[in-house]
Amino acid sequence: MPDTLPPSYKFGVGQPVPRTEDPRLITGGGRYTDDVHRPGEAHAVIVRSSVAHGYLRGIDSEQARGMAGVLAVYSGADLAAAGLGDLPSASGVANRDGTLIASPAQKILARDKVRYVGEPIAVVVAETLAQARAAAEAVLPDIEPLPAVTDMAAAAKPGAPQIWDEVPGNIVFDYLGGDLAAVEKAMASAAHVTRLRLHNNRVVVAPMEPRAAVAEYDSARQHWTLWCESQGVSHYQIFLAEQVFHVKPSQVRIITGDVGGSFGMKAPDYPEDVSVMFAARDLGRPVRWCDDRSASFLSDHHGRASLVDAAMALDADGKITAVRFDGLGDVGAQALGGGVFIPTLSFLRNMVSVYTVPAVAVTTKCVITNATPIAAYRGAGRPEANYMMERLIDQAARDTGRDRLELRRRNFIPANAFPYKTPSGLTYDCGDFHGVLDKALEVSEWAGFAARKAAAKGRGKLRGIGLASYLEVAAGGGKELGEIEFAENGDLIIRAGTQDNGQGHAVSFAQVVADQLGVDPARIRYRQGDTDEIRDGGGTGGSRSMVAAGGAFIEASREVVEKGRKAAGHMLEAAADDIEFKDGAFRIVGTDRAIGLMDLAAQLRQARDLPADVPQSLDVSLIHTPGPNTFPNGAHVAEVEVDPETGVTELVAYAVVDDFGTSVNPMLVEGQVYGGVVQGIGQALTEHVVYSEDGQPLTGSFMDYALPRADLIPNFVFAEHPVPTKTNALGAKGCGEAGCSGSLPAVMNALVDALAEAGVAHINMPATPARVWQAIEAARRGEPSEDAATGFDTSPYAGGKAPQAAAGDAGEEPER
Repeated sequence: MPDTLPPSYKFGVGQPVPRTEDPRLITGGGRYTDDVHRPGEAHAVIVRSSVAHGYLRGIDSEQARGMAGVLAVYSGADLAAAGLGDLPSASGVANRDGTLIASPAQKILARDKVRYVGEPIAVVVAETLAQARAAAEAVLPDIEPLPAVTDMAAAAKPGAPQIWDEVPGNIVFDYLGGDLAAVEKAMASAAHVTRLRLHNNRVVVAPMEPRAAVAEYDSARQHWTLWCESQGVSHYQIFLAEQVFHVKPSQVRIITGDVGGSFGMKAPDYPEDVSVMFAARDLGRPVRWCDDRSASFLSDHHGRASLVDAAMALDADGKITAVRFDGLGDVGAQALGGGVFIPTLSFLRNMVSVYTVPAVAVTTKCVITNATPIAAYRGAGRPEANYMMERLIDQAARDTGRDRLELRRRNFIPANAFPYKTPSGLTYDCGDFHGVLDKALEVSEWAGFAARKAAAKGRGKLRGIGLASYLEVAAGGGKELGEIEFAENGDLIIRAGTQDNGQGHAVSFAQVVADQLGVDPARIRYRQGDTDEIRDGGGTGGSRSMVAAGGAFIEASREVVEKGRKAAGHMLEAAADDIEFKDGAFRIVGTDRAIGLMDLAAQLRQARDLPADVPQSLDVSLIHTPGPNTFPNGAHVAEVEVDPETGVTELVAYAVVDDFGTSVNPMLVEGQVYGGVVQGIGQALTEHVVYSEDGQPLTGSFMDYALPRADLIPNFVFAEHPVPTKTNALGAKGCGEAGCSGSLPAVMNALVDALAEAGVAHINMPATPARVWQAIEAARRGEPSEDAATGFDTSPYAGGKAPQAAAGDAGEEPER
């Protein structure tokens, strides 16, 4: 069925409108990659390493090749012999000594070594899926096991197993950002320095739809068509064509249909897509592959994974004078661009948050481990940096006996200070952080918390309330397609290079165009995800879609109007300067002579021999350059109750106030926030990837990896306090990742607030019932808990040089 707007819907930005695709999706009309079937297709299954680290001495595939229905078994040597290029790894960034990062190339299939459980080794292609699976079981890799290390702190220590010869000591990137000298000077003279050791746990992304790919090759045209998930097809087309298969981009068509969630994970380039493309060309028939959930736990890039000693310096008046993050970033077995960016530059750009911080510094060692590679996961460093900042400021208030609200207000960037240049080099254009906080305290009923806490105590529960004021760096950079086409049937077709993974692009972009052109939004059709139609674009990521693509559609709409004024002048026999556009029609100023936009487009289609200075159509296709970064911000308030006898934490209330600037569709914005908050709650309380000592994943399915369930999630209170930006035409700031940025610190601050009554000063994520109970019991015995260590002396400190954690001594991850 077509994705159409309800009849009651009128056009305009700012209206809450349901997603147009929902009726189709919930009635089984979705078309995901695994729904694509091609005549004569074969089935591929990936053979993955069951060993975390070892020499790959050979692959015995003789038995598999002789099994029923088997068409081929490919190894890394086969792909290399065919001249295929490698997949991308981190590059182009400088270590603290000025040398460039030397990240090993990412092979499509393992050749010399295997470095994590789940690494692709071979591809089996057969007539049926059952035959391919059976043959894959018969492929016997000869792997000589080596010692494995999956803990980032252990991997960074001298004598740890060497994972890549090219990466001495497993430190692939040694980063310094900010002004370390200024930070050290500020901390040496501070009245107080608060220090915490903070663990951002490794998580599985787990979107609803597993990754899949279907490839077809036309030998006569020497042309591939690849159906796969993505966050934008244009980049992927160019990369696969030019860097992997060494052909022209026009020889590769990428199609992305419906996508059941991505959260950053489906943006990178994956080996399975290349493998099925190679097999389709080699066999001369379509080849399909779809991951199962167990394999996706191993092969989909993971998220988060860092260990940081965080420090905040205060003067005698409680003003922040410096903040420093020193830590390790686990990048997994392969240093991908996202994995390296997250614990380094992303930390630096986001750590200032909403505060006046004169000096900041980040030192990070990115560590190779025998674990699944790390890449972007909803926020990609934004939630981590905000989590560390908000935990620090809560702890600083506790250390110095100050009220946590007053300490935040004292350090907020005031509304009259914008534009405000941060020490990380960014310039905030606007914001009202005091107003956001005030509204959050109001809607969360903060003032009544004492009574609620007393009531909980009467029930034997520990109740805590936590606040997080957050800000994240979003949007900005890149380029984006904006295309408007007037179709013969009277529809308006709009195209952009972003990719909807569940955000509701079709309705929100239609609102933008309808608002600009005054057309019936029910006639607007959004096209995406096909390189035969999408000639360029930056894709979806970093909460950029509305800023970039919305801006592109506004620019394209304005060009439509300018073309229309010239064409209407010709049709109405008036000068273009005398034509005005309003409410979807062109009118001669001061008269009632007018022509509607859609009627004008139809007349131009039918006209013959138009003068050269009259547009032949109103169609527009342009590449839009978005403005600078935007800075969505807000305040989250969480309330929890803890049962001290079991360690079970219950979220009993949650309130959010956000400043996203202009909200094009408040209904979709609210849904985006709730989704991000739930993912943050999952990381804070339940989710964590655990490996055995020999590198075997112990959390390999939903039976032992705890995604948040409905009974963990409270009812939400949501409000907005918008301060529209002037850096883009919409005034939008982006909203897709903000829920995670606020929820991690809000939940953990609330939990620490509750546990303080039991003598627990700090606990790390994930705060599972067992770990909460252990922390309470340790406090009862007067012993430090696993999470008590901060890496520093946390007593009030003044004078001298602040002690620093030794490289490679960032601390062991607690055993689970």
